Amino acid sequence: MAAAALRGRQWRESHAFGRAVRLLQRLEEQCEDLRLASSPPSLRDLLPRTAQLLREVAHARRAGGGGGPEGPGGAEDFLVVYLANLEAKTRQVAALLPPRGRKTANDELFREGSRLRRQLAKLTLIFSHMCTELGALFPGGKYCGNTYQLTKVLAHTFWREQCGARCVLPWAEFEVLLCICHPMEPGSTALALRSTIDLTCSGHVSIFEFDIFTRLFQPWPTLLKNWQLLAVNHPGYMALLTYDEVQARLQTYRDKPGSYIFRPSCTHPGQWAIGFVSSGGSILQTIPLNKPLFQALLEGQKEGFYLYPDGKNHNPDLTELCQMEPHQRIHVSEEQLQLYWAMDSTFELCKICAESNKDVKVEPCGHLLCSRCLATWQHSDSQTCPFCRCKIKGQEAVSIYQFQASAPAEDSEDSSDKEAEEEELERVTPSTPPLPPRLDLPPKSPRSKCQLKVAPLALPRLRAPLAFPRFWTEPSASLEITSSPKAREGARGNS
Repeated sequence: MAAAALRGRQWRESHAFGRAVRLLQRLEEQCEDLRLASSPPSLRDLLPRTAQLLREVAHARRAGGGGGPEGPGGAEDFLVVYLANLEAKTRQVAALLPPRGRKTANDELFREGSRLRRQLAKLTLIFSHMCTELGALFPGGKYCGNTYQLTKVLAHTFWREQCGARCVLPWAEFEVLLCICHPMEPGSTALALRSTIDLTCSGHVSIFEFDIFTRLFQPWPTLLKNWQLLAVNHPGYMALLTYDEVQARLQTYRDKPGSYIFRPSCTHPGQWAIGFVSSGGSILQTIPLNKPLFQALLEGQKEGFYLYPDGKNHNPDLTELCQMEPHQRIHVSEEQLQLYWAMDSTFELCKICAESNKDVKVEPCGHLLCSRCLATWQHSDSQTCPFCRCKIKGQEAVSIYQFQASAPAEDSEDSSDKEAEEEELERVTPSTPPLPPRLDLPPKSPRSKCQLKVAPLALPRLRAPLAFPRFWTEPSASLEITSSPKAREGARGNS
C-alpha cells in the first residue's frame, strides 16, 4: 500500500511538471510579437528559463525517488503551491496576449501606459520573482529549502525557531508567527503587508520571499517601522514598476531635477533601484550597494539628488530610522581573546589592510572587515566575500566589544553578578566568525592584554590606488549600480 501511494504521488507530481512546462511553451509562442519586447524582466526570456528550471527539478525529484518522506512545508508542499500558482499566472498572461497563430491583438496591449500593458508588466514581474524563487530553493534542481540561509541573522533565527525546517506556509499562519516579534494592526495594515511580502501572489510565504523582505526593510529590530515609513507612507515608493516604467514616469519631471522614485529591483533581488532626474534633466537609475534604503535616500538628499519624491515638494524625514539603528555589537569572549594573545594578535584590526578596525559584517557568511576594504573589493567587480567567496547579499555596521579582564572577585556575590552580566551579553550578541587560517607578519610585543597588534591574512592584497570603475552597469538593463549618485551629473540614463 505504501509503495502504491508513493508511485501515485510521483505520477501526479510528474504529470504536474509536464503540464506546467507545456503551458509555458504555449505562452512563449504567444509572445513572438516584437512589440512585446521590453527591458528586463522580459517574458520572452523568463518563460524558457522557468521551463528549464522545472525540468531540472523534475529530473532531480525522479532521480531521488520523489525526495523521500517529507514534513509539512517541505519540497512537496512548496511544489504543489508553486505549480498551481504558476498555472494560474500563465493562464492570466495568456488571456492578455493574442491567441497562438494570430498576430492581431488589442491595440491597447501595445500602448505604453495603457491598462492592459500595465497588467502585463505586473504579471511579468511576478514571473520574474517565481523564476528566481525556484532557482534559489532548488539550485541545480536539488531542494535546499530546509537549509536555506536567510541573509539577516535575526531573521534567520526567527524563521527557524518559529517555522522549523519548513520553506513555505500559508499567509494566515505566518501572520500569527510574525506578530510574536513584530505586532501589527489587523485589517488594512495586514493586507498591505501581505501584498509586500507575498511577491508571487500565491497566498503563501516562502523562506525566499521573507529573505527578500527582511533585506529590503532592514534592520530587523524595527522591521515593520521601516516598512511603514518607506513603503506605506513614502510617496516615492513604487511596488511593481519595471525599468521602462520608471523611465516613463520620471519623464513628467524632467524639468524638476531631484525628483525620484524607488522600487525593489527585480534583477538584483533584495536590493533597491532608485530612479531620479539629474540636474541636467537626464533620467538615471541606480542600485545602492548593500546598504539600507533610508541611508541611500538620506545621502542622496544631502547631495541634492533625492529631493522630490514622485515630483512632490515634501520629502519625508527619515532621520529617525538612523537613530533606531544601533550598531550590532560583536562580543569577543575571553577564550577567543586568549587565542589571539597566543598568536600575538588582536581581533579588532581588519585582516586585509591591517590599518583600520573592523566595522562591517558581510552577510550572510558573517565575516568582518573594514568598510573601506569592502567598498574597494566590491568596486573591483567582486561580489563575493574576500575570505570565503560566499555571495555577498548585504552588509551590516558593527562595533567590536572588547572583553575586559576583571580583577579577582572579592566576594561570591560580586563574582556571580559579573558572570550573570557576561551570560546576558553572550545571549543577546552573536558569536564571531571563524578565525582566519594563517597570518603572515612577524609577531610584535603586545601593548596590553586587551589591545594587541594584528597581523593581516595572506590574502591577495588590495593595492591603492586601484583603477576600479566608478560604477558598473546592470547587464541588459542599462541600470547603474553604485554606492552613491555623486559625481554622475553628466551621466545619461538609457531608455
